[in-house]
Amino acid sequence: MSIPKPDVSLLDFQKLIHDMYFEKDVERGVSGTFMWLMEEVGELASALRSGHDRTNLEEEFADVFAWLTTIANVAGVDLSAAIQRKYGQGCPGCSKFVCSCPSSEKP
Repeated sequence: MSIPKPDVSLLDFQKLIHDMYFEKDVERGVSGTFMWLMEEVGELASALRSGHDRTNLEEEFADVFAWLTTIANVAGVDLSAAIQRKYGQGCPGCSKFVCSCPSSEKP
């Protein structure tokens, strides 16, 4: 019987990515890292469009999230704090926890 792994918090994930890649990421800088993020977004779009298998789709989502986290590290942004500030009190548009903004608007 395998023991389930605990969920990783956003704070833990950002630290994990920092510990693994920060030196390389700083050398590459925000601009270079952003280009890698865009490549991964393209791969995710392709996987979504073509109906790749579930494993591939999960890998592409994870890659996009990891590269976004990498940019936050290089830029000195605490993602957990930023998300709490922006979304912790509900939708930024209507302030509700179940968004009631018109679908034509970006909340």
